[in-house]
Amino acid sequence: NASTRAVANMGDAGHAPGVASRRWERLAAPALRAAAVGWYCAAMAGQLFFAVYIVAFFWNAAAHGRPDTWNQVLSPGYVAGDTVGNVVLASHLLFAVAVTVGGLLQLVQRIRQRRPAFHRWNGRVFLLSAVIASVGGLVMVWTRKTGGDLSQHLGISLMALLILGFAAMTLRHAMARRFDLHRRYALRLFLVVSGGWFFRVGLMLWIVANQGPAGFDPKTFTGPFLTFLSFADYLVPLALLELYFRAQQSLQPRTQLAMAGGLGVVTLAMTGGIAAAAAILWLPHL
Repeated sequence: NASTRAVANMGDAGHAPGVASRRWERLAAPALRAAAVGWYCAAMAGQLFFAVYIVAFFWNAAAHGRPDTWNQVLSPGYVAGDTVGNVVLASHLLFAVAVTVGGLLQLVQRIRQRRPAFHRWNGRVFLLSAVIASVGGLVMVWTRKTGGDLSQHLGISLMALLILGFAAMTLRHAMARRFDLHRRYALRLFLVVSGGWFFRVGLMLWIVANQGPAGFDPKTFTGPFLTFLSFADYLVPLALLELYFRAQQSLQPRTQLAMAGGLGVVTLAMTGGIAAAAAILWLPHL
């Protein structure tokens, strides 16, 4: 009897790791999806707030014949006599709102499944808006005396070129009905066109964490941290997205759970940056 119980206990012990492993497998994929949804909800709230701010401040000022008010938050903003430059700036702001709202709608799975025609047309508007906004950004960076230094201008220029490249690949794969690749490039495009928003969120989080400007001169708006952020505001999200793709395809529950935990930390930090940006940059002008 003793030997029988010993054999039985050995069998139970041998099966225990398998049971635990299956439990982790059942938990890992849902945890990763939940982390991605949590990130999207936080980003959606922050980007919609940003879009409302653009409409309420910039377009309200223009509608009341006071475009010079833009200069309170932009350098340069409205320049008297520079009709072409002012039109480029206005179109950049307009299509930035279209990109923000349209991009968020493109990521909603229920819309893609139940309203495919809307998804296609909204996608076309999103792509066109992204291209126009990026070209407008390039024009402003290299033809107007914008704030920042050469390194920041190069960072913005690389972002614009990536937007154009990802937009082309998104359209190409959609037309070829390679929908998995289309989805991946659309996600990359969404993150890069959100670079300006990530820049503001990251900058405000940095300032709050350091209790003031650190690593840059707020008067000249130059310094090593701003150089870093000018590239990191889109390259870091792109890197995280590639890690997310790999975690989705991984058969290792630990990899998926690690990515879910990492996304959770990133979402908390991003939420703090959104709150700081809302309090410091956006709410005072609403």
